[in-house]
Amino acid sequence: MRIGHGYDVHRLVPDRKLILCGIEIPYEKGLLGHSDADVAVHALMDAILGAAGLGDIGKLFPDSDDKYSGISSLTLLDEVIKLVRARGYGLGNADITIVAQAPKLSRYTEEMRRILAARLLVDADRVNVKATTEENLGEVSTRGIAAHAVVLLEEARPRVRAL
Repeated sequence: MRIGHGYDVHRLVPDRKLILCGIEIPYEKGLLGHSDADVAVHALMDAILGAAGLGDIGKLFPDSDDKYSGISSLTLLDEVIKLVRARGYGLGNADITIVAQAPKLSRYTEEMRRILAARLLVDADRVNVKATTEENLGEVSTRGIAAHAVVLLEEARPRVRAL
């Protein structure tokens, strides 16, 4: 088994869609970024890549490459899953926390969970998505949105180790 942690944060700005876990959330602002800026999926990808020892999303999908401009983070997640499965790992479980003062996200978390589980090729009970605020104490949650993710990867096939 391997454990990975991911974290991402993006600034809220006008004239952008707010995309979280692949869902467009109605809100007057969206997240600034090279792709769709889905902080939850970015944190999840970094957690998966970290557990597999494959670096991070900046290494795989650099913001200096125009082919990733505006791309759906779910499309990038599909690529991460292919890489990890090719190395012989499957997802044991994933736990994601979205930190946002606004908008309120609790009514979207079950749909987020289902979307991510389908992309991760696991049952929905292996994925948890929750949202919290910083009770107006943090600058991040009032000017942007952050996300943390923790994953457990399991070897799909046993490895033979040399003595």
